Amino acid sequence: MTATPPPGEPLIALRGVTKTYGQGQAAFQALRGVDLSIEAGEFVAIMGPSGSGKSTTMNIMGCLDVPSGGSYLFRNIPVERLDRNQRALLRRHYLGFVFQGFNLLARTSAQENVELPLLYRGESAASRHALAREALASVGLAGVGHHTPAELSGGQQQRVAIARAIVTRPAVLLADEPTGNLDTHTSREIMELLTGLNRDRGITVLMVTHEPEMAAYAHRVIHFRDGRVASDERNGGTG
Repeated sequence: MTATPPPGEPLIALRGVTKTYGQGQAAFQALRGVDLSIEAGEFVAIMGPSGSGKSTTMNIMGCLDVPSGGSYLFRNIPVERLDRNQRALLRRHYLGFVFQGFNLLARTSAQENVELPLLYRGESAASRHALAREALASVGLAGVGHHTPAELSGGQQQRVAIARAIVTRPAVLLADEPTGNLDTHTSREIMELLTGLNRDRGITVLMVTHEPEMAAYAHRVIHFRDGRVASDERNGGTG
């Protein structure tokens, strides 16, 4: 896979993407022909009511699901033609994930949680330790690597989750309601952190959110409705 998209090509492109769950009378069409392009280095917020297709689209872009029809191009490579192992490799090397519920291992230290993606990649113990410490420091958590999630606040847990997502130096960070379990002040801190990663490291950020205040940090806001893109607007961003 090339290090950068071919000249003139977007980092991510969805072309006529459909997704249907079930068969026959029980079939549900979650996506009804989505066309979408994401350029490298963008910060994009994805919004829409429940059942609008935003989470399905994020799952497809995150290689957690495949379209029923149409094409998903990542760096001009048709992802729908990749097998399960190839999609796993793409996730492992190019994508990072942050979730509303943090998804940290409860009995494992912050350091070990951050090291986990590196373990899957076969990194040496020394490399894992160094990269995890660096990632924790970059999110403002230097010195807390020995703490378990239960010993950390919600905001700190989400910072650990972000450190885990960026420790592999991904091209894209997919954030699903990253501030959904946080108070307003902490939510703003997390958004400032994501904005900084986008600005300073060039990480492309794709974020699902229900909160207009959080979406205001993005360069673009895409609204989904009934399985389609309802609007795609540029945004000044507040970060």
